[in-house]
Amino acid sequence: MRFRRADPNAPAKPPRSTWARMLTAAIAGAVAVLAFAPFGYWPLQILSLGVLFYQVLRSSSIKGGALIGWAYGFGWCAAGTHWLYISMHRYGDMAAPIAAIAVALLALLMAIYVALAMGAAAWLRQRWVLSLPAMTLLVLPATWTLFEWTRGWLFTGFPWLATGYAHNASPLGGFAPIVGSYGLGWLAALSAGALLLLTHRTRWPALGGVIALYAAGIGLQYVAWTHPVGRPITVRLLQGNVPQQQKFDPGFVLGALQMYQSAITSAPADLIATPETAVTVLPHQLPPGYLDSLATYSQQTGSTILLGMPVLDEQQRFYNAALGITPNGASGPYYQYRKHHLVPFGEFVPPGLHWFVAMMAIPLGDMGRGAEVQAPLQVRDQLVLPNICYEDLFGEEIASQLASAHRNGKQSASVLLNISNLAWFGDSIAIPQHLQISQMRSLETGRPMLRSTNTGATAVIDGKGVVQSLLPPEQQATLAAKVQGMGGMTPYILYGNKLVLALAALALLTAFLLSRAARRGGAAQQ
Repeated sequence: MRFRRADPNAPAKPPRSTWARMLTAAIAGAVAVLAFAPFGYWPLQILSLGVLFYQVLRSSSIKGGALIGWAYGFGWCAAGTHWLYISMHRYGDMAAPIAAIAVALLALLMAIYVALAMGAAAWLRQRWVLSLPAMTLLVLPATWTLFEWTRGWLFTGFPWLATGYAHNASPLGGFAPIVGSYGLGWLAALSAGALLLLTHRTRWPALGGVIALYAAGIGLQYVAWTHPVGRPITVRLLQGNVPQQQKFDPGFVLGALQMYQSAITSAPADLIATPETAVTVLPHQLPPGYLDSLATYSQQTGSTILLGMPVLDEQQRFYNAALGITPNGASGPYYQYRKHHLVPFGEFVPPGLHWFVAMMAIPLGDMGRGAEVQAPLQVRDQLVLPNICYEDLFGEEIASQLASAHRNGKQSASVLLNISNLAWFGDSIAIPQHLQISQMRSLETGRPMLRSTNTGATAVIDGKGVVQSLLPPEQQATLAAKVQGMGGMTPYILYGNKLVLALAALALLTAFLLSRAARRGGAAQQ
């Protein structure tokens, strides 16, 4: 399985060790982070995958392929999520060496998915005796995609820096409403595999296929999967810029409450949204008349107010929630959205790991989970579906909520709203990375995404995934805009990740059939 002809007169080169290939792969994985926001050099992501695939194909064993994949995954995760160190050390008072070790351990664990993907590809290569095109165009992209999808749900999932996010603004972004972010990851891996055929006899068909793929992606960007519904609404998105060190300090809570009350009532709008946990105390712990005064303002001005705050249920279970005060229900009961997809170690502690949380001075606990499907918030002509911080990493869950309303004959939400507090991570690349994730949700669903955050990135994103307006980070400010809601169903809303999983399975089936046909042909010649 050679990539180019060797010079017969050249002296034989000693084979590269697995360690050398692992080092190359780790560097390629770290470089891949430059493909994501805030850098946006998306071609580097394809080149990086090409390096990984090349090293795996040059390895002579299944173990070697798995180790190379593990090194790549470590470089990728460590470089891309190093900002976790800030939350554990700066805000959690964890000793610097332990915080650094914790980030490294997470990267090593997340790298196991890449190790399994590349190990599986190396195993199939030996078992099926596949040609180079079959490996680069069928097997490697399929195993990469399947294990990346697995990373997005196993043990509640951690799909941060999934491959497809690097392509929200690339030509492949046109496929997002059809196959979602994992589908874009598969197409990127397919592109990387085609690169390895540039010195193969199939170079021209491979090159032509890639050109056709990217041309189709550009063309799909002009397809209108959704359409405007109702009249636009005016929105005001608050960015409180509350210092994380003071956010949960009892002596600072009253000042923050007053600041948000003043910001909310400074001007009316159809929808006024605060960041996640803008209110850090439970409703019954608020100053007397606090919610009543906001309800009165809502009723007088016709403004719907969405407060990020914790709530209790009848069983005294805590929830990370958004409380909605509407003009026609100003006296209560108030609308509630309760966060469903919780953050490990942030909002729930996995069994047996409370000792790790005890090492941090961060107010953590085991919270309740909201329902998988929750009603949207009516704001004049629009239905607004909230999600809280980490939840917008899970595109299939947001799509499922929209599809559920459609299947039940109800109007699905026309606007998405993310409320977040990323102050835990300082002014790091986590902020633009999360904005890019929200852009992907808009691309997949064809709906605008509003973002109200504590320190950034507070933004308005249209139904094409384009940021229309954005506040500077780490400033106390308000973003005012007019937003048009969108209706209709994209293929991704209707089918979620089923389409890309079917494509990956079909690719593996095709590789198997090609292998069997080659074996039969070889046996017939004998």
